[in-house]
Amino acid sequence: MIQEKAKLQELAELDKKHFFHPTSAVKSQQESGPAFIFIEGKGVYLYDESGRKVIDGMSSLWNVNVGHGRRELGEAALEQMSKLAFSSSFASFSNEPAIRLAAKIAELAPGDLNAVFFTSGGSEANDTAYKLARHYWVLKGQPDRQKIISRTKAYHGVNIGATSATGLKPFRDFTNSLAPDFHYADHMSTEELRRVIEEEGPETVAAFVAEPVQGAGGVHIAPDGYFKEVRRICDKYGILFITDEVITGFGRTGTFFGIEHDEVVPDMMCFAKGVTSGYAPLGGVVFSDSLYKELGDLSTGTLLHGYTYSGHPMACAVALKNIEIIEQEGLVANAKRMGAELLKGFEAIKAERSIVRSVRARGLMGAVELATPAGSEPLAPTVVAEAAKHGLICRFVTFDGQDTLVFAPPLIINETEIKELIVSLNTALQEVEKLMGSEG
Repeated sequence: MIQEKAKLQELAELDKKHFFHPTSAVKSQQESGPAFIFIEGKGVYLYDESGRKVIDGMSSLWNVNVGHGRRELGEAALEQMSKLAFSSSFASFSNEPAIRLAAKIAELAPGDLNAVFFTSGGSEANDTAYKLARHYWVLKGQPDRQKIISRTKAYHGVNIGATSATGLKPFRDFTNSLAPDFHYADHMSTEELRRVIEEEGPETVAAFVAEPVQGAGGVHIAPDGYFKEVRRICDKYGILFITDEVITGFGRTGTFFGIEHDEVVPDMMCFAKGVTSGYAPLGGVVFSDSLYKELGDLSTGTLLHGYTYSGHPMACAVALKNIEIIEQEGLVANAKRMGAELLKGFEAIKAERSIVRSVRARGLMGAVELATPAGSEPLAPTVVAEAAKHGLICRFVTFDGQDTLVFAPPLIINETEIKELIVSLNTALQEVEKLMGSEG
């Protein structure tokens, strides 16, 4: 026990001194160290150095779709690394896992989305989509089509282009040098999208990008018919339509890809996260047949865009095994069933807890919006901290005046584990209500 405490203290001190954490409070990290030091994951649970066991209510970063501790994914990585760990995909070099994964994604993707450009993750996928959309219009002899329109409350990543497309203002305020030609329409209004296009001039707009369900911005679900109208608007003005499926892809919403709920086919579809369930870094963009053909027909030289790890053999082998697990274990259907149970649990909490204003979910993406007293600081950060004490990891969203808890548990979750998640959440909310009462 003494040795374990000494090890934990050593790791905490090393973390504070040497590990510059992403998307974390820098000063707090330097002073207080890590909130958790995880050492193991099994199914929907994470275990830390101190012996705590918690439900991973976020699939870590919306991505561990098949759950933790899947030995078969490690074995797939080992088998591929033992044969061919890496080879370049530049200059038309190729490898079998990348070829087979591209074909598999084309089989799963809606409509005529059939050509896959691989990246290392979601931010790179989004940057690739914007860059190649603009390149397409240059090839078409319309170089003024360079503007990208996204939505308020959108999150598209943290590369410079992806940050610029993100509709959450604090992410853009973080830097003093955004990429030019990014614009934003209200996240639920097609009339606003039409207005922005007309205001900017359709002949200057390259593409519109949207998440089928907004994730990091607060799990916002568009109204029925929204994306059908978006498709009509983009067609009318000759604008490319890009869907960002980085979070919503590979079963998260109860369909393989989130846009399938709307029976719409985009021109490009970005993916990452769930393609490997986080077991290896991988992302990409899927192009429609017509767009891919035009890019070929109009090109005269080398496509001067690509990443060292585009089509990484090991990552692609892991993705193939991951997709096999999703299909064989029926995890897309399970996400739909358990998503209904999750929403039912949220609704029961709403009926019991005055602190809850509204709830929503699509598949295993859910949100609980809190009723913040006028003039008060957001409650969600306190609830998240309290939930962790009661064995549940979730996240808060306080951007743009929101006070929201968000959830995305692994797609393997069962009804018993959903109930456990709901009990932990309800207990945390009850504790915060008590705290509010004592302060009042």
